[in-house]
Amino acid sequence: MRYLNKEDVKNIATGASLFGAGGGGDPYVGMMMAISAIEKNGPVKLLSLDEIDNDDIYMPAASMGAPLVMTEKFPKGDEFTRAFNRLGKYLGKPITGTFPMEAGGVNSMIPIVVAAQAGIPLVDCDGMGRAFPELQMTTFHLGGVSATPMVVTDEKGNLSILETVTDKWSELLARDQVVEMGASASVSLYPSTGQQMKKNGIRGIISRCEKVGEIVKNHTKGKDWQLNQLLDLTKGFHLFDGKIVDISRETRDGFNYGEMTIQGLNDYKDQQMVIEFQNENLIAKRNDEIVTSVPDLICLADMDNLLPSTTESIKYGKRITVLGLPADKKWRTPKGIETVGPRYFGYDFDYKTIESINEEVEV
Repeated sequence: MRYLNKEDVKNIATGASLFGAGGGGDPYVGMMMAISAIEKNGPVKLLSLDEIDNDDIYMPAASMGAPLVMTEKFPKGDEFTRAFNRLGKYLGKPITGTFPMEAGGVNSMIPIVVAAQAGIPLVDCDGMGRAFPELQMTTFHLGGVSATPMVVTDEKGNLSILETVTDKWSELLARDQVVEMGASASVSLYPSTGQQMKKNGIRGIISRCEKVGEIVKNHTKGKDWQLNQLLDLTKGFHLFDGKIVDISRETRDGFNYGEMTIQGLNDYKDQQMVIEFQNENLIAKRNDEIVTSVPDLICLADMDNLLPSTTESIKYGKRITVLGLPADKKWRTPKGIETVGPRYFGYDFDYKTIESINEEVEV
């Protein structure tokens, strides 16, 4: 157990933005909300999974919708606690603590806001080890935990509680509500016991995000040292360096869809990479050959300082480094591939691990 201060939050926000794989929302917005909550209410207690009781109830809180909309439609600030409190009341059980459902710039920060405002602990795990665009795309879903009952609410005070027959129905019905609420809303879902969290959660993701942030902010040892440290920590691959020469985006059905083209620089001169995304980066093609696909992570960072970049912040002329990180082993199961593999997103090819594509021996 330890307490998170403002500097810890800054590091976590940076790392979560990297693990968000291009999605998860603007890290600056989430970071400022979390820092403000800590300044007002004090540091947040962080517990490991081994420190929580099996019978206690924990719930995440998150933003749902198109990340690009979140850069213009800022949260009011009380939506998350409202959603959290209302679902706890509906369940009729005391809520012991909270945790992020995904690693992402905003959605790793919102549980910190809730923990500070409600005076409850934050648990060092999440349900993805990265960010994904749909509600059923969690390791809790893989483990048979229901997404509902869940709350959907907006900055105006509209609120609904959903109970659905499958997690995919949770996604479909909640997405319709979020679109009507302006393509961005607050949710609380997947209420879980401590035992369910220990079985299904991605352990230590908050601490891992914090370590990434510490590496990125350490400029004194140079970019090569930073890059090697990141790759060592994440077991990742350096896939590309280049400049954005084309990007297209559209907001549709509550998602950001798009494609970016990157012209190679340095060791990748005269090469090209194309990345397609739906909130998060889905596939990366280098010279028309797939080099990474979901569920593995495609992460973008500023080429000069390695600060992570989200898909909504990418623009023409930006120089970026592309990293590929292996997904948690839970996503590499048959059910995991069925839930978040390339064929789910409409691509006509089977998933291959980033290690095998890059001719590395899997551990």
